[in-house]
Order: sequence, then structure tokens, then C-alpha cells
Amino acid sequence: MKNLKITDSETYNLIKEEEKRQEEVLEMIPSENYTSKAVIEALGSVLTNKYSEGYPRKRYYQGNKVIDSVEILAQERAKKLFGVPYANVQPYSGSPANTAVYFALLKPFEDKIMGLSLAFGGHLTHGSPVSFSGKYFNIVPYELNEKGLLDYEQIERLAQAEKPRIIICGATAYPRIIDFKRFGEIADSIDAYLLADISHIAGLIVGGVHPSPVPFVHIIMTTTHKTLRGPRGAMIMVTEKGLKKDSELTEKIDKAVFPGLQGGPHDNQTAAIAVALLEASGPSFKIYVKQIVKNTKVLAEELEKYKFNLVSGGTDNHLLLIDLSNKKVNGALAAFALEIAGIVVNKNAVPNDKMPPFYPSGIRIGTPALTTRGMKEKEMVKIAKWINAVIEEIKGDELPKEKESRSYFWKEFRRRVRENKKLLEINGEIKKFCTKFPVP
Repeated sequence: MKNLKITDSETYNLIKEEEKRQEEVLEMIPSENYTSKAVIEALGSVLTNKYSEGYPRKRYYQGNKVIDSVEILAQERAKKLFGVPYANVQPYSGSPANTAVYFALLKPFEDKIMGLSLAFGGHLTHGSPVSFSGKYFNIVPYELNEKGLLDYEQIERLAQAEKPRIIICGATAYPRIIDFKRFGEIADSIDAYLLADISHIAGLIVGGVHPSPVPFVHIIMTTTHKTLRGPRGAMIMVTEKGLKKDSELTEKIDKAVFPGLQGGPHDNQTAAIAVALLEASGPSFKIYVKQIVKNTKVLAEELEKYKFNLVSGGTDNHLLLIDLSNKKVNGALAAFALEIAGIVVNKNAVPNDKMPPFYPSGIRIGTPALTTRGMKEKEMVKIAKWINAVIEEIKGDELPKEKESRSYFWKEFRRRVRENKKLLEINGEIKKFCTKFPVP
């Protein structure tokens, strides 16, 4: 970045600072990962200079011959990798992509969306009342059962009673396999569209460690980062089943993306997606995603030895959701202390959480980024030990019930944690440990 350093040293220094941070911590937020250098190069290419409203061979600007080829390449790679007849690679990210699906198929203030409640692991765009999806459509949320699992019989009863136009299967904090076939049967029984939001598990699906939704759903939305290990972006795909249900489905989605919701696509992002899709089609990627699941399972087993309460009792995929209630500390405090120690996770609500959203009872952790750096089972044993040591160090720091006392408590807690010798000692150990596993 020699030119950036000369032109804008302040921005250059901030980027280098973030680069250093990413190298020195254990990145365990399940939705974050490290892209390859090739993806970064495509993302930072001259393609960022171009405007290309429209679709390949049907643009509103001249000079798009090469851009057409880039977008077609990304489309074809997506179709081949996922086994679908159609892919739109233009959405800027996951939330706009879900919005496009709703815009294509639903009438605002009239039609119903049925999705997993945010409080039980769903996404904001699956119908949360604070999101556009909850404000502009009628929402039918479903929940997990007392074991932290999807209850398909309850979901079916709810669908039969409410008759939503779209059912969404997918989650942001669900550590188990999703039964897409069962969801397909439920949607078919009421003639609803079935949208699979596979943003978290797309890489696991193409790598063969999670069942594919393709035979059972009509529409698939996925982000292109997370386990797919590409740039920040999204794709909307339509299956053969979707085309049989609605022969105009692809045209509806194309029009919803452009001109319905956005202008020109980010062509540099499209190229980076194409690179990531090529990387995900290789044999090494299958080895990678298998290792993700192995790592997560070992991490789960080790944390259970330390009496951590894992929602659903374990994991089948890339993430764990941990209820810290029995540790007498909430997720916000735990996440902050873990970061001081060099372990980056996110606070997260757990099913039937009694704590407020900013101070939830749980944390969400995952292994995709660690696995990208080459860490395996034995490293998970060591990491579980560090996690336990951090939580033990802050155990008993419970949030005051009075709202007026929380601000002072939070300020004092952060001061104490920043100065905690044990956490700073772990931080030093982790920095040294990370040097053995370079970031790509």
C-alpha cells in the first residue's frame, strides 16, 4: 500500500493497525473470516471505477464488455457450485438481498413472512419488529423448543394456521443441522414460497458437511463471506423447484434488485465473489470445511468439561451458542473480558433470555477464521482452556438490576478488566501463539 501511505498516512496507519489486530487475536465471531490474498486483490482492482447499471448485455452505460464477462463468470460459477439454474450476484450484502426477495414477491402491510425469531437465533431481516421486515410485513415468528432445537411439528402447525406467503429457513445462531426437506414439506402444504437463508452455512453446504437446500426450496440467499470465505456481498439463487412454482421468479428477482432497490453493482465485489467461488470449488476447500466442523465439535467437548452450558447440547456446524447464566456473568461482560485477553467473540441472546438485549446471557463463538489460519483439534483444547480461565476470572460480576446503576458498573468493570493481570498474561500468550498460525 505504498501509494496509500504517501497520499493518506492516517488511513494507512489505521489499516495497518487493524491488520496487526487481526494477526494477534483469536478471531472467533462465527460470521467473520479471512479472505485469500487473491480475493483482496480483485476487490481492490480497477473494476471499482466502472458503472454498470443493468445486467450483462443489457446495460444502461457503455464500456461494459469486460464487466459483462466478469458478472457472467460469477453467475456461472455460483450456478455450478450450488447446482442451481439461476444466480443474481449483484446484491450489496445479505440484508439488501433478503429485501429484494420480499420486494419481488410480497405486498407491504398485507402479506405474511414466517421466520425464526431474532430472540431465538433468527436474523433481523427475518421479521424482527425493529427491522424493515417487521415494519412493512405481517410477521409470524417461530421459536426453538426447550432443548434449543427447531420444532418442526410446531412450525407446521403455525404455518397451517397463519398461511404465510414466504417461510424462511435459516439462522444466525443455530448450531445444528437444518432439515430443509421438512421445511419444504411444510411450505408445499400451504403453497408458500420457501426461502433458505444459508449465509452462515454456505461454505459448509458446498463443502459437503451440511445438507443442501437446493432440492427442497424455491429461493436461496447467501452472503459471500462467512464460511464461503469471500468478500462482503450476497447472492440470490433460484432452484428448479422455484422455477416450477413460478416461471417468472427469476425476472421478478432481477427487477427487484435492479432497478427496484439499487443502482449499479459493485463490479470489484462481483469479481472478488467469482474468485471466492472458484476457490470454494477446489478439493482443499472441502478439507477446510470438514476441519471447521471437527474443530467446533472438539471445542464444544472441551468447554463442556469446564461446565459451560451449550445451547442445544452441542453443535453440528461452525458455531456454538453458550448460555453463561450458570457462570454468574452475562454475555456483554464476557465478550469484553475475552477481547482484552485476545479472544474475539460476540455477545448473543439465548433462547428465552431474561436479560436485556445489550446485556444478553450468552456468547456466540465459531471456528471458521481459526481454521483458515491452520488451527486444528489440539489448538481447540488450548483455546477452551483460555476461554475458561477468562470466564473464571470475571465470574460473579453480575449486572445490577437497576438501570441507573448499570452505566457506572459497566464503566468500572471495563476499567478493572483492562488492568487485570491474569487477562493481560493470557493476551501475551495468545499473541505468541498466533505467530505460529499466519493470517493468509
